[in-house]
Amino acid sequence: MGISDYLSTLRAKIGHDLLLTPGVAAVIFNDAGHVLLQLRSDDGQWGLPGGAMEPGEEPAESLVREVREETALEVVPERIVGVYSGPDFRVRYGNGDEAMIVSITFACRALGGEPRVNDDESLELRYFPPDALPPMESRHAMRIADALRNDPGARFRR
Repeated sequence: MGISDYLSTLRAKIGHDLLLTPGVAAVIFNDAGHVLLQLRSDDGQWGLPGGAMEPGEEPAESLVREVREETALEVVPERIVGVYSGPDFRVRYGNGDEAMIVSITFACRALGGEPRVNDDESLELRYFPPDALPPMESRHAMRIADALRNDPGARFRR
């Protein structure tokens, strides 16, 4: 899907400078308790499905939209795992754009069906057992670990 019209308009004004970007991510569990990961096309790394919020969207609405766009799955967000930002969430994209992401991460349940690559952001989608996750950036591993704790309270780093 690429960059939204909203972010494209902002980027036209600020160039590649650092932009604080609210986003959402999904830790999706199947019935076996395995976690769905996305092999990203932009960096070739495994990570969580998700993306930037659009103006006027509720976080859960953004999450459902992003997951549908990237995986073709319909999901139910069941709880907020945590709200994350900081050095682990500063990213530089291939085109030079820099962003500091504020990620609202949800634990989700798929409503059925099999995930499939549904846009150009993913190379592959696959469920992994929690004890056999592939190598990934710490920001993804941390949120999965927090989701696996199954704590009803959201996690906030301080």
